[in-house]
Amino acid sequence: MLYIQENTFLVYLIMNLDPSKIDFPPFDLKRLLETVFSCEGNERVCILIDLEDPEDITDFRFLEDETLTIQRKAVEVFYNGLKDGVLNELNYTDGAIYAYKITGGSNLDLPDECYDKSGSQLSLEKDIYPNYDIILCISTNSATAPLTASAKIFGFRGATLHGLNDVILSSGLAVDYNDVSVNAEKLRKGLTQADAFEIDFTVCDNNYTFKVFCNKQEAQKSHGLCRGKTPDIANLPAGEVYYVPEGAEGQFPMKYEDGTIGIMNVQGGRIKNATLVNGNQEVIDNHNEKLLSDPVTGEIGELGLGTQVLPVSGRDIQDEKIFGTIHVATGRSDHLGGHLTPDKFAKAINATHDDILFAPFKTPEINVPEVRMYRNDDVTVVYQNFKPTDYLINLLN
Repeated sequence: MLYIQENTFLVYLIMNLDPSKIDFPPFDLKRLLETVFSCEGNERVCILIDLEDPEDITDFRFLEDETLTIQRKAVEVFYNGLKDGVLNELNYTDGAIYAYKITGGSNLDLPDECYDKSGSQLSLEKDIYPNYDIILCISTNSATAPLTASAKIFGFRGATLHGLNDVILSSGLAVDYNDVSVNAEKLRKGLTQADAFEIDFTVCDNNYTFKVFCNKQEAQKSHGLCRGKTPDIANLPAGEVYYVPEGAEGQFPMKYEDGTIGIMNVQGGRIKNATLVNGNQEVIDNHNEKLLSDPVTGEIGELGLGTQVLPVSGRDIQDEKIFGTIHVATGRSDHLGGHLTPDKFAKAINATHDDILFAPFKTPEINVPEVRMYRNDDVTVVYQNFKPTDYLINLLN
C-alpha cells in the first residue's frame, strides 16, 4: 500500500496505481476542521441533517431506521466527535444538531422550519443562521447553493458533506486539504482564461462534440479551504477546477437514473431537447416536457474537472473530484458566481443544480476520447479517454 502524501499525484500517475490501493491516513475530525476552517477559537458550530420527517430528530429516534446511513454518520462521526473532545480541543462551543425536511433535489432552497433533538421547532433564518459561526450540513441532497446564499446574508462559514459514506470518510475527508488546495491551484493556473473547451463523446458507435465557451474568464477551484472571516461554504470532498460557461453548443450524452441514455441537443447555452439513444422513450419525453415548460432547467451552469487522486465512492460528491473525470451541470449557478438564481425558474421545485458526471465507472457506455482547451491561438489536449495528458501532469511538478 502506498501511504498518501504531498507527491501522491505524481507517484500515482507515473506508476498508474489503483487509488483504492492507496493507504490514506485515518480520518481525523479535529484535523479536518482545523485545516478547512483554520479555527480561531470561540466559534459556535452546529450540524444540519435532513429527514423526511424532521421531528424524528427528537431523542435521535431516526437512528432506528437503518436506511438513514448518511444521517447516522452525521451523529456517530461528527456530532459525537465534537462532543467527545473536538469541541474543547478546537475551542469551539455548542455543537448542536438540527434537522430540516429533505428537499428532494440537488441544491434546492432549504425549508426554514427545523427541529432540535428535544423536538422543539425552530427557524433556520431566525435561530440558526444568525447564531452560528460554522455550520456543517450532512445531508442526502446537496445544500451548497442555498447555504452559500444564506452565508452571504448572515455571515457564517460552513461545509456541505452530502452523501457521506465510509469510503468518503476514509479517503476524500482524510486527505490534507492544504495539499489539495496547492494541487488544485496548479491545475487552475494551467486552465484559466480559456476561450473554450471542446469535448468529444462516443456512445453506441456514434460520435458527438460539445463545446463550452468560457471567454477568457478566470477558472475557479473547489479546494476545501474556507478560512478567514469571509462568509463561504466549502463543498467536501473538494478538488476540482471549474467554469461557469458563458455559452455552449453541440451535443452530449446523458445517462438517466434508470439507465436510459439520451443525447442533449444544445444551442445558445441551453439544452433545447433530448433524443433517445437507448432505454425508455418516456424518460426522454418527460425531460423534454420539463425543458419546454421551464427552459432554464436546461441551461449549462458548470464545466468541472476533477483534481484529486481518490477511490470511487459511489457518490458523485467525491467521484466528480477524481483526476481524469469531467462533469457538466445544468440549472442553478449563483453559488458558483453565475446568474441563474431560483427566482428565474418557472417552478421552485425545478431550481436545482444537477451535475452530469462522465467517468468510466459511472458511465461505462460513454467514452470521452478527447477534451481540448482553446486558449488564444493554441489548442491543448487535456484529457484522452479519461486520462490526463502530459500537459496536466506537468502542471503538478
